[in-house]
Amino acid sequence: MSLPNTKKGKIVFVLAILGILLAGALLVYIVYGFNHITTDDAYIEGRIHSIAPKIPGTVKAVAVEDNQNVRKGEVLVEIDPVDYELKVNEAQANFDIRKASFEQAARDKERAEVLFKQEVYPKERYENTFTAYNLTKAQMEAAQAQLKIAQQNLEYTKIYAPTDGYVTKKSVETGNQLQAGQPLMAVIALDDIWVIANYKETQLKNVKPGQRVVIKIDTYPGKKFLGKVDSIMAGTGAAFSLFPPENALGNYVKVVQRIPVKIVFDKNTDTKHVLRIGMSCVPTIIAKNE
Repeated sequence: MSLPNTKKGKIVFVLAILGILLAGALLVYIVYGFNHITTDDAYIEGRIHSIAPKIPGTVKAVAVEDNQNVRKGEVLVEIDPVDYELKVNEAQANFDIRKASFEQAARDKERAEVLFKQEVYPKERYENTFTAYNLTKAQMEAAQAQLKIAQQNLEYTKIYAPTDGYVTKKSVETGNQLQAGQPLMAVIALDDIWVIANYKETQLKNVKPGQRVVIKIDTYPGKKFLGKVDSIMAGTGAAFSLFPPENALGNYVKVVQRIPVKIVFDKNTDTKHVLRIGMSCVPTIIAKNE
């Protein structure tokens, strides 16, 4: 009889130990869940610089290819400048003519002032000379403005990279006819990207800007990237959607809302720029209860 009792006692002891371990594991899991807030509704976002011409024209040269790394200030596309060079020459000639007319009118005005004071010129003739001076001055200033516009348009024949980054969505080739504002390509700066994570509203009680974040990228399993909470959006995603929900219709069903949280990467966590805009990720915010 003692042997069964001994076995039963051992079984009870083992079950008790397992119960304690399970309770401890459950407690650790609960505490971990309070301090480590995770969502899989997250993706990488960044700045996309759309490249478009400010003037119409014919493409003379395209200096880049898809996915090419470019530096700020590098020429991306060159528009044939011949027409714009002719417009600059025409505007320059018109300005020179107007300037000469103004200088002559200024001399006439000075003589008219002297003669009017000496009562040699009648008042009407003096006023006409003064009017001619103002008119030629306005004409010269207008011609000067047209010259500046022509010179600026000539500079616009070269389109430069607005920032360091990578060329994508290139849709321009040599010989294409362009219109002002027509999209040609985009330049993405991969050193200025962040994560938009849509957390449930019930998860954000203890989330604050500056808290550390561990980010797992679906493309790179097993690798962790580091960041921190930058800011929390001032409204839910539904509130800023194209068709926000109308809850006054009578068919109301309570749904847990999601609030976007912006998470920025640490400066040295992606030195090789392997991350891309749109990648899915799983960020875990390390929060502290207060």
